[in-house]
Amino acid sequence: MAGIQTGVPQAAHEGAGHAGRSYTGPLIALTSLFFLWGFITCLNDILIPHLKNVFQLNYTQTMLIQLCFFGAYFIVSLPAGALVKRISYKWGIVTGLVVAAIGCALFIPAANLRVYELFLGALFVLAAGVTILQVAANPYVTALGAPETASSRLTLTQAFNSLGTTVAPSFGALLILSSATVAMDTLTPDQLDALRTTEAGAVKFPYLLLAATFLILAAIFAALKLPAIEDEEAAPKPGEASGSAWGYRHLVLGAVGIFLYVGAEVSIGSFLVNFVGDPSIAGLSEQSAAHYVSFFWGGAMIGRFVGSAVMRYVDDGKALAFNAVAAGILLLATVLTTGHVAMWCVLSIGFFNSIMFPTIFSLALKGLGHHTSQGSGILCLAIVGGALLPLVQGGLADSVGIHLAFLMPILCYVYIAFYGLIGSKQTA
Repeated sequence: MAGIQTGVPQAAHEGAGHAGRSYTGPLIALTSLFFLWGFITCLNDILIPHLKNVFQLNYTQTMLIQLCFFGAYFIVSLPAGALVKRISYKWGIVTGLVVAAIGCALFIPAANLRVYELFLGALFVLAAGVTILQVAANPYVTALGAPETASSRLTLTQAFNSLGTTVAPSFGALLILSSATVAMDTLTPDQLDALRTTEAGAVKFPYLLLAATFLILAAIFAALKLPAIEDEEAAPKPGEASGSAWGYRHLVLGAVGIFLYVGAEVSIGSFLVNFVGDPSIAGLSEQSAAHYVSFFWGGAMIGRFVGSAVMRYVDDGKALAFNAVAAGILLLATVLTTGHVAMWCVLSIGFFNSIMFPTIFSLALKGLGHHTSQGSGILCLAIVGGALLPLVQGGLADSVGIHLAFLMPILCYVYIAFYGLIGSKQTA
């Protein structure tokens, strides 16, 4: 998923502009963060089927993982913005990395005690750190360079975010999921308990590795000499509305679009391992199915590169609507078919998801003037869709089955197509 943007910062620099100033080093360092939080976010898609087995959960209970993770965006975004403004973007990044490391480390006691609620708490702390990171890093990227190329820089760094989401499933499959299939009904209670303990402990090494990575990056960023940037609090221009961002119809409708898009993307990704493993689809083991999740997120990565080129010539709203319609058709085909056809239809949706988040975001902020910062904050809060809609799909999967549950995201894409063609138009 693409990163949060907040504020309209500018690099503090001498002279008249960005010419002659190289930000290559800082941008490379920041790009590693985009990769890492994409990796962490997508690792949830592997954690979901794994903890479902460990704790014998239904789909609704399992989706509490996404509720805790994406709920942190809703709860922490505004405090994180205030924190970053107080301590600077650089130290905001360092703080986010340390908090994320603590969240990863909390997986160790959660696995040792084998308590699901502790896993959820660890995920919330991890996501809080990632949220602080995003609040600090996205504006940094937009500020480090010429304003006219800010969107291009953010798109490029978000492509590395997609690279993280692409490699995470294979990492999780290798270190977390087991390829072995065990007939549970043949095990004694003691054997079953030992198996559950072993499975719970499988998360300890990968998350300890991630905790160490976050801490190393925190030390690197603390030592790096990064350019200072400051928020540009623009005064209203002559003739510009002095009210609130909430007064802009296309922003409010865009916030709904962000809510539904993130909810749809997270819902689909969360169910992929279980869906591909279903006997009526491909009947694969969890470890084998997890590798196929990389195609979903890899498609998003490729789509971002393709989209950044195509959208130079195609209207943003029309491109958004086209991709939403394509995703909806693929989901309908997923529901109406079985076997490998259904599998490849749902995996192909990632390609069309690629441009949706940044496009909805930019369309919603267009023409907001000095309300842009407030509008950005409203859109960031709408990411809570990733916490709530997977619960809805989980409830549907428990009641009507995982296959028919994919009808829910279709409604999300219908709205996104409407927003691209009609809802994103600015009104006087």
